[in-house]
Amino acid sequence: MDFLQALILSIVEGLSEFLPISSTGHLVLASELLGISQTEFVKSFEIIIQLGAILAIVALYAKTLLTNKTVWLRILAAFLPTAIVGFTLYRVIKNFLVGNTTITLAALFLGGIALIILELVHTEKDSHAGKIEDLTLKQSFLIGLIQSLSIIPGVSRSAATIIGGLFVGAKRKTAVEFSFLLAVPTMAAATGLDLLKSGFAFSQNEYSMILVGFAGSFIVAIFAVKFLLKFVQTHTFIPFGIYRIILALLFWAFIVR
Repeated sequence: MDFLQALILSIVEGLSEFLPISSTGHLVLASELLGISQTEFVKSFEIIIQLGAILAIVALYAKTLLTNKTVWLRILAAFLPTAIVGFTLYRVIKNFLVGNTTITLAALFLGGIALIILELVHTEKDSHAGKIEDLTLKQSFLIGLIQSLSIIPGVSRSAATIIGGLFVGAKRKTAVEFSFLLAVPTMAAATGLDLLKSGFAFSQNEYSMILVGFAGSFIVAIFAVKFLLKFVQTHTFIPFGIYRIILALLFWAFIVR
């Protein structure tokens, strides 16, 4: 992998991390298109640059994260299931799931169908949680349980969290914002665990590429977050579902086969 490829992957990460289209899935597919081999460093790079996107949330929601204890209780309740699953299955995720194009495409396709079906049957009610603080700890935990499915590349952490939020009775904007904030401990833990497991064993050139990826994903993610918040005010998630299905089918037809 060279610096231009690192920059391209960072843009892909920043655009896709908070949209319900799977950032990991898009990184795998982008790497395939760019001819980047799935080495141990590339797998670590794709995990670590997600922290750049997460810092965009820290910057945009600094006041909430620093002052709202009620929100943090909901975040931690939702984080717990993913933390347990991610730590327990780390080797399976890193050695078998990450970089697996077939699994990624299948998850993209099925996740797109799930988004469309949910939107067709879902009706937002006035009684649904209009703020993150209105979610109960049980609802938050259930959202986190559904988020844990995102250890599978292509599922999308964002999509899983949003689907979970709508399923337990959150309004669309609330589900999206909870997805943003839940990403902070989830991806920080994933990055920290990967760095510990890898022993920080990167060359100076590799650290430089990580820095490029980190900065690129941070900048692009800020614009992606603002776009999604505006988008959900007047649109459903059906377009994202359709996009996932089309992307999976096209990639399977023209690249994998």
